[in-house]
Amino acid sequence: MAAAAGQPTIARFLDLESTKPHNITSSRSRQRLQIKHLKYKSCSLSMNGCQGDPRVPSGTIETRTLQPVPTPALAVDRLRSAISELGSLNPPPSSSGSGIIRLQVPIEQRIEAIEWLHAQNQLLPRFYFSGRRNIAGGDSELLFIDRTNVNGSRTSNGSIGRDIVSVAGVGAAVYFQNFRPFSFDDWRSIKRFLSKSCPLIRAYGAIRFDARADISMEWEPFGSFYFMVPQVEFDELEGSSVLAAYVAWDNDLSWTWKKAIDSLQATLDQIIIYVVKLKREVPKTVILSSILHTPDEKCWDIAVNKTLQMIKESSSALTKVVLARSSRMYTNTDIDPVAWLACLQVEGGNAYQFCLQPSDGPTFIGNTPEQLFHRKQLSISSEALAGTRARCGSRALDHETEMDLLSSPKDNLEFTIVRESIRRKLEAVCTGVVVDPQKAVRKLSRVQHLFARLEGCLRSEDDEFDILSSLHPSPAVCGFPTEEARTLIAETESFDRGMYAGPVGWFGGDEAEFAVGIRSALVKQGLGALVYAGTGIVEGSNPSLEWEELDLKISQFSKLLRLEAPLLGAVK
Repeated sequence: MAAAAGQPTIARFLDLESTKPHNITSSRSRQRLQIKHLKYKSCSLSMNGCQGDPRVPSGTIETRTLQPVPTPALAVDRLRSAISELGSLNPPPSSSGSGIIRLQVPIEQRIEAIEWLHAQNQLLPRFYFSGRRNIAGGDSELLFIDRTNVNGSRTSNGSIGRDIVSVAGVGAAVYFQNFRPFSFDDWRSIKRFLSKSCPLIRAYGAIRFDARADISMEWEPFGSFYFMVPQVEFDELEGSSVLAAYVAWDNDLSWTWKKAIDSLQATLDQIIIYVVKLKREVPKTVILSSILHTPDEKCWDIAVNKTLQMIKESSSALTKVVLARSSRMYTNTDIDPVAWLACLQVEGGNAYQFCLQPSDGPTFIGNTPEQLFHRKQLSISSEALAGTRARCGSRALDHETEMDLLSSPKDNLEFTIVRESIRRKLEAVCTGVVVDPQKAVRKLSRVQHLFARLEGCLRSEDDEFDILSSLHPSPAVCGFPTEEARTLIAETESFDRGMYAGPVGWFGGDEAEFAVGIRSALVKQGLGALVYAGTGIVEGSNPSLEWEELDLKISQFSKLLRLEAPLLGAVK
């Protein structure tokens, strides 16, 4: 029945994407959390790069590599000496009054960046980003089963950039934040501190799912977007590590060379030099006492049925809407977000892990399998991911579930909407787009999804901003057509998604990579965690099955916590 209904719907969505701007105002009041201040040490405030003139290039952008050392302690000492020498320069390196310098020290041993960040657990702001380590193999597999018929640096960085496994940073040499939507000028403000000749100078951060919706109290510290170039950065490589420090200044923003040097020295003095191996388990003292879902299951059924009714209306262009749920997890003691993320990393070989925490804000963490895009010079790639099934205990049952996913008309409709939308958006800025595989199953440790990979060649590297603003939000996290789906989401959901389902990643001089911030949580001391999950509603969706899919998606978080007896049967 769903298959018969699905075929004309696929044809219907192909030419209906609206490009009209649409102002969104939710008809429901947002739920707000009363938040206490975290007991962290905020590094010295620096400059907000968005307040500068995006048309004026930075006078100096440099990377300086110091001699390798065997330990992080010696790397800190070497950076201190180098920064002290820089501080004695008068006038500073640039006569234009602005610039950024990266000082990096190779360390002759591999240390995990997430463990280094955990050692700096008191310093804010902070970030962590890890790319996917195993696309095929290990605990994750990619099955290519196509069932469709759709046809200026002073020194060289060496191989450091090519070998990066994960990156962590604390403090902000320069940050970029505003409460209005991320714009072309904001992108240019970030790019003025980046250079092709210094590929490791990168700005890490995230953008809200919907910058036009009201910002709730728990998400206010992030603004509409938040990016940072750290003061101190730790790069984990394949066989070694790098400790780096950044000096960034702009006289027009009243952040002088001397202020930047003094602030960096103060942050470096707080760096913990001894890194302890993290246990990949949440302490048994952290007990999950209760979970509060927004919406609850009754309200969820109403929302899904209302959405299905709108999709079926002949006058509606809607073919898919992604509805989400916020699950508040209450614990008897505070959750350490970095330690929690390290636990998620164990099963996340085929996923991105990220952590972002501004000063005086909660921590946004995630373990997402979904890539928004990766650009390297003119080459760009993206992915379509949709449809979900659980992994099963036996190989035979897992294969049976995989075949069910591949043959499901409902999941094929949802997946096709996502893939074709991404294809059209890439074709708008690329000379050619290749889709290979057209349809596959990507197996993760707990779930499996339909998957396609898309690659193209940009006409211009300046199209990077257009790609970001065009691909987000994708039908995988919003729906189709985009504006109609986003409007319905704003009217239906009674919580603020914040950065959930938004772009999370980094900009570099000639490269950028962004994941989609799903499978994520907002962690705050004294308040437990808000864990987010969503599911695509298309013709043929069943509210109860979609609710079960939400439970499956948040299980990677809840399974790490010790449960009180009354919850043992309620949390999967």
